[in-house]
Amino acid sequence: MKFVKIAAATTATAALALGLAACSSEDKPATQQTTAASDAASGPKYAGQTLTVWRLGAPTDVFEKYMDDLGAKFKEVTGAEAKVQWIPWPEAQKKWTTALAGGEGPDVTEFGNDQVAAWVQQEALADITDLVKSDSGLQEIPQNLWSYETVDGKIYAAPWGGGTRAVLYRKDWFEKLGISVPTTWDDLVAAAKKIVEKQGKDVDGFAFNGGSDANMSLSPFVWSAGGDFAAFEGGKWVGKLTEPAFKEGFQFYTDLVTKDGVSGKGRLTQNSVDIAQRFAAGKVGMYVTGGWDIAAIKEQSKGKVDESKMAFFSLPAKDGSGPAPAFQGGNDIAIWKDAKNPELAAEYLKIAAGKEFGVRYAKEGGLLPLYPDALAELGSDPAQKPFTDTFKVAKGFPASPNWAEANDTKAVLQNAARSVIDGKKSVDQALADANTELETILNQ
Repeated sequence: MKFVKIAAATTATAALALGLAACSSEDKPATQQTTAASDAASGPKYAGQTLTVWRLGAPTDVFEKYMDDLGAKFKEVTGAEAKVQWIPWPEAQKKWTTALAGGEGPDVTEFGNDQVAAWVQQEALADITDLVKSDSGLQEIPQNLWSYETVDGKIYAAPWGGGTRAVLYRKDWFEKLGISVPTTWDDLVAAAKKIVEKQGKDVDGFAFNGGSDANMSLSPFVWSAGGDFAAFEGGKWVGKLTEPAFKEGFQFYTDLVTKDGVSGKGRLTQNSVDIAQRFAAGKVGMYVTGGWDIAAIKEQSKGKVDESKMAFFSLPAKDGSGPAPAFQGGNDIAIWKDAKNPELAAEYLKIAAGKEFGVRYAKEGGLLPLYPDALAELGSDPAQKPFTDTFKVAKGFPASPNWAEANDTKAVLQNAARSVIDGKKSVDQALADANTELETILNQ
């Protein structure tokens, strides 16, 4: 800090002296060049340089203030300018593709964390393993939050802000029916059954999600049982769908429909958007989602289902030991492979993802901070606690560039679940078939 202020004063003095000399000189361009050289020599290491930063989304007042403050800090530390370009999320894929082909891209860019693996496969991102492991600040971010950023043992991005899901429930129904917030899987089923019994058979006590984001609802049960979808072993992806722990979570989830009857068989393809609409219509008691659904439900119900009638709780672990791990969403910051000055880009990343600006990025962007003390502080708000508690144990899906194809396009697990619920396959056969298909897709 002090060094920067002293350097700035020295630069100003030198510029004044050179400016006076220029008054009696006819060689003004040379004087200007000398001034620039003096500025660079007496200022921070990267004085006079410019870094290009791609920030995704729309430049709201809050976001622009954040980027301005981050840029000011960056300049104070390095002497360099950060030039921010705002890229709408829908256009980001095209912009990155063009940058990769033409070599004219950002130095530093924001990413959705589930996009990292795909761009690593295309060799678009710089390896920042040494940077991360040598930075004490970044090392405060818990290791379970680096899964998307780590590919084949190397780190290619830094987590910037996170998000997860919890169970949205009809608080007024729980109060009316004397239901306590579930703390075990058995509690969850019992509560869902009571809702169906008292609110009607056309109501889903706990809505089964079999649509586009189905694995957001399935995964907490699988992870809570100790299972996982796949692991990278021996240079290839190995499916884990046939292992006992995965089967246990999958069986419990499909049993919500087939055995427990707490979600209707006629709604096996509904996703969270469809479920939210039924929730707004008074046809759902509980489902897995995020805080963004509150406003939509209130609007769709024309105010009949408002904040006083809704609340969240963490989906519980099977044995009541705490929250079940849920999907770890969020955004990252990475260094583009064609960064003109990788060292300067590294300085920007360390400041942006470091504690001061990392926490601000998350809070001001509606995400969860990644640093444990900031996350604990946010958790003191009862409305945020289900999310902060869950995020502490959050996990990611396989960091394969082909996961989206398995998860969305081919709907491997969704099809497996429907085949079981429709009685076409046993759980063992459905998971064996799905495991083969998953491995084929992930390793293509």
